[in-house]
Amino acid sequence: MRTVDPAKHAAKRRAIVDAAAGCFAEKGFERTTTADICRAAGISSGSLFHYFPSKRAVFTAIFTDDAAETAERLEAAARTDDPLAALLDVVTDLAGQVAHPGVVRIVLEAAAQAARDDEFAELIQRNDRALRDGLAVLVARAAAAGQIDPGVAPRAVAGWLAGLIDAMISRASIDPDLDLAAEQAILRTILIRFLRPVSPPDGG
Repeated sequence: MRTVDPAKHAAKRRAIVDAAAGCFAEKGFERTTTADICRAAGISSGSLFHYFPSKRAVFTAIFTDDAAETAERLEAAARTDDPLAALLDVVTDLAGQVAHPGVVRIVLEAAAQAARDDEFAELIQRNDRALRDGLAVLVARAAAAGQIDPGVAPRAVAGWLAGLIDAMISRASIDPDLDLAAEQAILRTILIRFLRPVSPPDGG
């Protein structure tokens, strides 16, 4: 019986997902075929189906993998000694993912797929809840450390932060000349000013 090398298996699976993401970004979910994915990944159809039972499974893997990576990032951020810096870094970095080729098109394609696939829509909703939960932890830690307004509601703020991340993707979808670095800097400034502790009124 041949032993499977977990590292090689994971690397091959990742290569297939990355190749498929490029196909979906270029042609959309409906027009992409398994043959397209195989050509892009440089594998046979037998190899593809060894890792994924269907085209839909490959598409879904893009978002399950992304959610897992985001969860790891949030967990690491929650362990830092500077929760505000970690929060700002996470939000601006996630908003900056639109710099990667095809991300905007993949996200828009996911929205279209979610409208016609209830199970996939539930996955996207779970991912969004997990993101907001992780951000809420960072907001609560920053408030407890006195770095931001202690009166903020962590879950409500987390919802707005997730919305700002989504807004960057929307901006990028309609503005091909978007200066991402400049937008990230502005976003960071907005967050600092929005979250900063409220100064007590001057005594009269």
